[in-house]
Amino acid sequence: MKVPNMHSEKTSFTGSGGTLLAARLDRPEGPTRAAAIFAHCFTCSKDIAAARRIAGRLSALGIAVLRFDFTGLGHSGGEFANTNFTSNVTDLLAAADWMAGQGMPAQLLIGHSLGGAAALKAAPQIASLRAVVTIGAPADPGHVTHNFGGKLDEIREQGHAMVNLAGREIEIRKQFLEDISAASLADALPQLGAALLVLHAPRDAVVGIDNASAIFLAAKHPKSFVSLDNADHLLTRETDAEYAADLISAWSSRYLDLAPEPITPDAPEGVVRVAEAEAGGFRQDITIGGKHQLVADEPVSMGGTDQGPSPYQLLSAALGACTTMTIRLYARRKGINLSYVACEVTHNKCHTEECDGCDKSKVKVDVFHRTIRLEGDLAADDRVGLLAIADKCPVHRTLHGQALIVTTLTDPKKEKIQ
Repeated sequence: MKVPNMHSEKTSFTGSGGTLLAARLDRPEGPTRAAAIFAHCFTCSKDIAAARRIAGRLSALGIAVLRFDFTGLGHSGGEFANTNFTSNVTDLLAAADWMAGQGMPAQLLIGHSLGGAAALKAAPQIASLRAVVTIGAPADPGHVTHNFGGKLDEIREQGHAMVNLAGREIEIRKQFLEDISAASLADALPQLGAALLVLHAPRDAVVGIDNASAIFLAAKHPKSFVSLDNADHLLTRETDAEYAADLISAWSSRYLDLAPEPITPDAPEGVVRVAEAEAGGFRQDITIGGKHQLVADEPVSMGGTDQGPSPYQLLSAALGACTTMTIRLYARRKGINLSYVACEVTHNKCHTEECDGCDKSKVKVDVFHRTIRLEGDLAADDRVGLLAIADKCPVHRTLHGQALIVTTLTDPKKEKIQ
């Protein structure tokens, strides 16, 4: 899964022990309305596919997202062998300080696996936070030692050992075991000071679902728990990452203090922003007026992933919605006893010689077939009037009339962070 990097800026900040941590700041296409931080899973990196997709969806909503590599991982400096859970929490707090220094205090904190435990531990110390999300997080940070297998005794006796984690040999030292064994979320969970969303897969083979239950029960309201069904721990399947991104985006919008988008005379309904969800793909993130989010896509047969309606389906939806709204408005004004209205719209193309009343050239024209359903105690004249008014809906008129589309090209250069 590739995510476009047009607005993903490389940056860095100082973490625990004075090391330089590599990061990416995913900026929105439009104005920045809030800010978030993503903490990756144990021995992972900021560039894991699920982190990129979640950051992409949030940035489409106007939320700037900072993703960074913990000390000793990814492109960050320092030695991983010298790190521990406490240093992860310190890195996370340093990230929050850096964001605040950029004029973007973090309102949302997202943590994956052990990064989720670190997020829970750090949350009470970040005053700007309004919401915290955990994905497959352990209730006890010490749970991570289950990944060390038979190396635990060697670490305790020899002071260190090489452990194979996700196909990589990583040195784990005794101080890591001692630190994480002493770590606890018992004090932090009741004092988050923010809304909590717990995401966890019942079949997570790395961190059991009982961890989600323990986190959820220990935290105070407002809190929510959503199952990730049959997703794996790293959300490696694209559909699972997309689902998690949907959930986080929709849920966080309820709790964040999102700055309103400016309304201008030339865009009284706000701006519709469309951006690629993945580089080279057809799936698009759509944000409407800074309030509503959609995903557009193409069918698999057209090279898409079919995770959203096609552009013509969206256009058909606009025609159908405008039709039913116009009919309802007319019924109200005329006092017509219309109890229910529905509309089905299909789109196709046909040759003009097959279209009654069309120009007899041999080009193809778009045909929207609209089926309207009217219910209520309606006289024959009422039905005739309601059907006639359907052709006067604004979208219908736009499709039948002439629309002027003015296109400009923006400067891709953005101000870079120093």
